[in-house]
Amino acid sequence: MQLAKHHPSKIYLAARSKEKADESLARIKTVVPDATVDFLPLDLTSLKSVAKAAQTVNATTNRLDILINNAGIMATPAGTTEDGYEIQFGTNHMGHALLTKLLLPKLQETAKNPESDVRIVTLSSRGHEWTPNGGLNLETVKSEQTSISSFARYGQSKLANILYSRELARRYPGIKCISLHPGSVNTGLRRGMAASHPWLTRPMDFLAKFVTVTVQDGTLNQLWAATSVDAKSGSYYNPVGKESKGSGHAQDDKLAGKLWEWTEKELEKWPVGAA
Repeated sequence: MQLAKHHPSKIYLAARSKEKADESLARIKTVVPDATVDFLPLDLTSLKSVAKAAQTVNATTNRLDILINNAGIMATPAGTTEDGYEIQFGTNHMGHALLTKLLLPKLQETAKNPESDVRIVTLSSRGHEWTPNGGLNLETVKSEQTSISSFARYGQSKLANILYSRELARRYPGIKCISLHPGSVNTGLRRGMAASHPWLTRPMDFLAKFVTVTVQDGTLNQLWAATSVDAKSGSYYNPVGKESKGSGHAQDDKLAGKLWEWTEKELEKWPVGAA
């Protein structure tokens, strides 16, 4: 809604459900009646769906200035994605990584314009500190990873968000690549935690009244990262615009490189233009 107020030529609103997208679009239209927002069907648990969404974007616009990798799930029960990845790692990292990979040529082409300011903003979390020993268990991530807790699996996926953004910044200096923690936002993110640990539902609902912020406030850090001249590529930010080193693992360039190479190998079967 806030981006629409500045009248970009087009916004793609990615969602699994057209009904949910239509609800969001209706709210945007009440504030910006002439907003140009296109619903983009996208399910991050399916790399086929991700590739199809990227193909749609590439075919329907001649430029792409800002990509916000915003979606995520937290502390969900054990499971895997359609492609066999641990459900949180597959959704939070692999789905976004493929979307980013397939849109990079469009982003790079846009960045050639001397007046452009192209950015990839990826939402991580302070939960990246909850990782298992070693930071990333890539050897077992193509499984349910039931040997580690649902919170550790979440932390692993959020660490991957920071490391992947860090490596993107190193490899693509013409694009600002920024990761961030949005804060504890009062969205439906706690649904996964409630399903995994039902006994936590009432305490978390009680605590949420004191520690969470509204959705409107929860967007501030990503809006800042997407627009501020002070945002630095390769950096990680806490709300709002407060640069943070993150955990020791989050600063590990060797681990970032390892994740990049592993991810690229996993995504080889999805070349640019595939769907």
